[in-house]
Amino acid sequence: MGAFHCKSCQNGENVTNIFGHDGGERRRFIFGRRRSRSGSVRQTDSLVLQTLSIIKNLGLIENGTEAPEALRKLHWVADDGDGWIQVVLSMIHVIPLDDPLSPALITVILDDCPLPDKDTVMKLSQMLDLSNKTPKRKTVDQHRNICVILGILADKLPGPLSIALLTKDTLTYLFNNMDLQVHPSIILFSLIALEKFAQIRENRFTIETFMKTGPLAMLSIFERLTGSDQPFYAQVGFCAEWLLDNIFVDDQRTSSYLNISMEGVNAILNQEDASEYLKLGPSGLEARCDACSFESVRCTFQIDKGTWYYEVTILTSGVMQIGWSTRNSKFVNHEGYGIGDDEYSVAYDGCRQLVWHGARCTSCVSGRPWREGDTVGCLLQVEKPSPTATFYLNGQIVAFNDKIFQYAKTEFFAAASFMTFQQSRFNFGSKPFKYPPKGVKFSIMNDHGKLDAKEKTILPKQMRLGLLGLLGKQTADEDSCTICFDHKADVMLYPCKHEGYCENCAQQLTLCPVCRQLIDRFQESIPTTATPIVLVS
Repeated sequence: MGAFHCKSCQNGENVTNIFGHDGGERRRFIFGRRRSRSGSVRQTDSLVLQTLSIIKNLGLIENGTEAPEALRKLHWVADDGDGWIQVVLSMIHVIPLDDPLSPALITVILDDCPLPDKDTVMKLSQMLDLSNKTPKRKTVDQHRNICVILGILADKLPGPLSIALLTKDTLTYLFNNMDLQVHPSIILFSLIALEKFAQIRENRFTIETFMKTGPLAMLSIFERLTGSDQPFYAQVGFCAEWLLDNIFVDDQRTSSYLNISMEGVNAILNQEDASEYLKLGPSGLEARCDACSFESVRCTFQIDKGTWYYEVTILTSGVMQIGWSTRNSKFVNHEGYGIGDDEYSVAYDGCRQLVWHGARCTSCVSGRPWREGDTVGCLLQVEKPSPTATFYLNGQIVAFNDKIFQYAKTEFFAAASFMTFQQSRFNFGSKPFKYPPKGVKFSIMNDHGKLDAKEKTILPKQMRLGLLGLLGKQTADEDSCTICFDHKADVMLYPCKHEGYCENCAQQLTLCPVCRQLIDRFQESIPTTATPIVLVS
């Protein structure tokens, strides 16, 4: 596909005007193109775009493949505080809005970079300058990238650093994005950032206090977009509904699963057979991943013989692997193994135009990359003379595979895997198909499936864990040691200044678990408190 460039990085002079013109250290760093130990900021910009191009051209696809040189260089640049900030700012500058892999690229780059210390986090916060005075000076691309980065950092940083990052300006910025006049991608990733921040109890209290002044009403408005035929707004609706059902729960609001009719629905995504961080909508027919992992799910209906078909509406055009799996197929979400990554599953990846089986890929026979709103069709012909899995894009055959039948003959399930920030809507036959295969007689899962009322109910996650008796086991105090969870995290490691550990665990450490830097001492840390939020009527 070649290198990908965007307007903001084609002209060096334009790049220097992104965040406005207020001076000081912020201006010298961003606009003066200050060098880190790796070279110029423009070189870092180039490495970011090279990494995007490589990912699109299969450089990171096969499990176990060594990271490309450009990505290794970025991780090297980010090894100190100023270099880490430089990498973050480069991602904000040059990652384009219209590339389907852009948000995932930010995840890939940050995932293996050393985590910053508190001083670096606060320095970045000051340099982003998210006050009301400056947001209009940024482009849609940059706003979207900032929101993605805030969400990823909120998810990855230890509790005290996440609390420190949620300043009054950060919170005000995210809530100012809760406006239907704002680009939907900015709304979407602001919602996701709020979700990630709210994983910390103290942050959640701060957000909920702030929401009482009005933003809660916007979530209710966004929730009405669920099911929209406009893919971006459908995502906004799904994420708003998820927040209201799972994070910012109001006792006066009826949970979504109680408002949805499941009459006539006899095959759905199986919440008992989904990896841990996958989000399922209350219909059981919509799934989304916002975790930094590869999340998977299978359908409730088992296929042993015959010919079967289902469809998937693509709401995001990034990496998903959609197809068929048996009971023997294993999901290893944190290692990137999903549908198509073992001998017992096969999947179509329309973003990269590949068919996956046994963790190996082959190119599609025809077609273009999938786009938001496209319909993927999956046909499985189990029996001889020619057992085959055939994949369609908007009714046109794009790929097929018969190798799975060398390993599996029965117990097939419709299945899919989702990379970060991906979402799709499934139809197992409860609604008419858009593109039924021509000249093929097939069975419909929904016509043959059977689910009782309990099996049709997709409970909010916290409610489900509570019913399973797992809620207490899944929850630890926010100030617990991140290693043992038994004692309070009360020490800071030096020289890296990372926190989140108790004295007992710190005594056993040689290297910091976060940045792998050698520890020369540790001492009691000063408790971090959230910045008070002043409510203005």
